[in-house]
Amino acid sequence: MNSSTYSSIKPDTRAKKGHSVHAQRRRQIMKMMGDNAIAILPAAPVLLRNRDVEHSFRQDSDFYYLSGFPEPEAVIVLIPGRPQGEYILFCRQRDKLKETWNGYRYGPEGAVAHFDADDAYPIDDLEDILPGLMEHSESVYYTIGLNPDFDKHVLNCVNSLRKASRGGVHVPYEFVSLEYLLHDMRLFKSREELRLMRKAAKISVQAHIKAMRACQPGVGEYQLEAEILYEFNRNGAGWAYPSIVGGGANSCILHYTENSRILKDGDVVLIDAGAEYDGYAADITRTFPVNGRYSPPQKEIYDLVLEAQEAAFKTLKPGNHWNDPHNAVVKTLTKGMVELGLLKGKPAQLIKDAAYTQYYMHRTGHWLGMDVHDVGDYKVDDEWRLLEKGMTLTVEPGLYIPAGSRGAKRWANIGVRIEDDIVITADGYELLTKGLPRTTAEVEAVMNA
Repeated sequence: MNSSTYSSIKPDTRAKKGHSVHAQRRRQIMKMMGDNAIAILPAAPVLLRNRDVEHSFRQDSDFYYLSGFPEPEAVIVLIPGRPQGEYILFCRQRDKLKETWNGYRYGPEGAVAHFDADDAYPIDDLEDILPGLMEHSESVYYTIGLNPDFDKHVLNCVNSLRKASRGGVHVPYEFVSLEYLLHDMRLFKSREELRLMRKAAKISVQAHIKAMRACQPGVGEYQLEAEILYEFNRNGAGWAYPSIVGGGANSCILHYTENSRILKDGDVVLIDAGAEYDGYAADITRTFPVNGRYSPPQKEIYDLVLEAQEAAFKTLKPGNHWNDPHNAVVKTLTKGMVELGLLKGKPAQLIKDAAYTQYYMHRTGHWLGMDVHDVGDYKVDDEWRLLEKGMTLTVEPGLYIPAGSRGAKRWANIGVRIEDDIVITADGYELLTKGLPRTTAEVEAVMNA
């Protein structure tokens, strides 16, 4: 243990916040692991942006879920039933010079004092200490392949044990993916997690309203993005994913992120942006007229997408299948496109032929949580998963009609997506993104207030 006591910098007061929550999660996963097992989980690596400039560090979601520890170059080790301590954290040592340049480090003592580790060691000692911790385990819960550089450390430790096996040292006989247990846990959100997701959603709602009010012809896509990011940052949040701000033809590009064009009178602008607050994401999309008033063709497409979202909402309750919202959306959109003249034929046959994918080519939603496309299986035993209380997801139908689409000149370059965040409750659902305009009248009222 490093005995350094220098530095008057006070650790982040959030360090101890929720440590009992993390401890509860560790106990739960160790119970599922059973005896004679060890789990190993590295922190996210530091990534270079260019030359010697690093990307802002964002902790690995699984690592943060189990520890709350915010630093890179760290490793969690869980050993159920170990008398000397079940939770061990390897991390960087305190270093006066490096902290002067790059900021405070908790060090092994801080890992114990602030993050509830039973014991902690310098990260540089990992390969000296880890083999001994693995020695009495039958199973190693570690996901191989996600971090090839760290894979080498784990395999070096196993090989060290194999070399000593003739002297009676035990070598673990199987590797099991830690994700198999951990990601099913993360799928169901606790009360504390939902509190953070409501906060992320509230900040995101405010940001979208701010962008609506700032929008007018001649404004750049990048300027609306700036309004959004400002609102995130002023509320203590960051972005959960790069914002999409697409006007006109760009509204029909699903993952458009250049955000470099000037918005034109008569176009719509599609904004897909969500805040991340204390590790939890929101994910919201709204589409609105640059000039503050929907044209008749824009309103036709918007109202159809909104009708599809409402149809999806009606399927959101425990016991229904994950795919039920998507089926409701596809049915509504296809019927509506036939009525508008975008598609020709009988809706049932068009759905069977997947003709709707010309204008609606993505799924209706995804799991949401620490990752914007959060973890969790969508199928169990090859069947769509049943919705259960505590699951959080998005509902995001859309229609995208780029110029040149046959028979669709009236709606050329109109891309509409409406996306909201949902948590399944005991008897239905809660709209996490409440307060954000959804109807054309509500959007226009905000833009022209």
